[in-house]
Amino acid sequence: MRVELVAWTTFDTHAAELASEMEYHPRDDRAQELIEFAGRQCYRSWGRPNQATATNEGYLEHIIEVGHLSVLEHGSATFHVGHVSRSLTHELIRHRHLSYSQLSQRFVVAKNTGDFVVPPLFSGNEAALNRLERAWYSALDIYDELLAIAEDMPETKRKEAREAARAVLPNMTPTDIVVTGNHRAWREMLMKRGTAEADAEICALAVEILGHLKGLEPNVYADLDTVRTDTGRTIIVQGSQKPGKAVAGPLGTSIQTNARGTAVVGSGGSVDRFEVTTVHKTIKDPHLYKGTP
Repeated sequence: MRVELVAWTTFDTHAAELASEMEYHPRDDRAQELIEFAGRQCYRSWGRPNQATATNEGYLEHIIEVGHLSVLEHGSATFHVGHVSRSLTHELIRHRHLSYSQLSQRFVVAKNTGDFVVPPLFSGNEAALNRLERAWYSALDIYDELLAIAEDMPETKRKEAREAARAVLPNMTPTDIVVTGNHRAWREMLMKRGTAEADAEICALAVEILGHLKGLEPNVYADLDTVRTDTGRTIIVQGSQKPGKAVAGPLGTSIQTNARGTAVVGSGGSVDRFEVTTVHKTIKDPHLYKGTP
């Protein structure tokens, strides 16, 4: 999997000052400042009169807390996602508020797309890898045979041959895709796909994208963090996880931290514990999601 941040919104701070008749002075040209500008123009609160929301961090924390998320749509980010499986992109494109441009199997021959994508569960498992490799090259051989048959048929265009022959390609076929979304749409995708219940490959993608977005617009994603389960999967949870603060965990679980860094996680009436470290977080959760659909 390759994930590159290739484009993002920038804010014309001088134009914003003119629009506010020099009453508002943005701090920088990030989208998170544009989001604050958009929200403040609704109330003409250019002078930042509320001390609690006078900083960009405080303003966006409040916006997200009260659910006024429409202003997040003013900023966007674009990623190039490479060498992921077709099964991942089939799930990704369900997020309709993101925009996509995907590698075409009608124009690009299968053997030119790269090697097959290994499901995370089978990574390092030689028995599984051997079978996946056999299945992949067998599919490619039949694909080539079908291409030859189709191309021998009268008046068949190459793209028509490829669109028919691709019927035998498996879900592990690699693909590339460009994805653009506003920050409200990205948050929605991350919080749905970055869970322990999500497909393992798309969960890894969500975690990777979150890392880029937190670097790009830290205040827009300040409430989203990653934790690592004892099964080795890194997932996304919502909340600053400050001592004594309850936050939302994956799929409705709740997380309550205390001053010693121990958190209580509840799901469907069950309660388990995990340890929170300052560098990374580990969830001891063999039964945490038991019974969750």
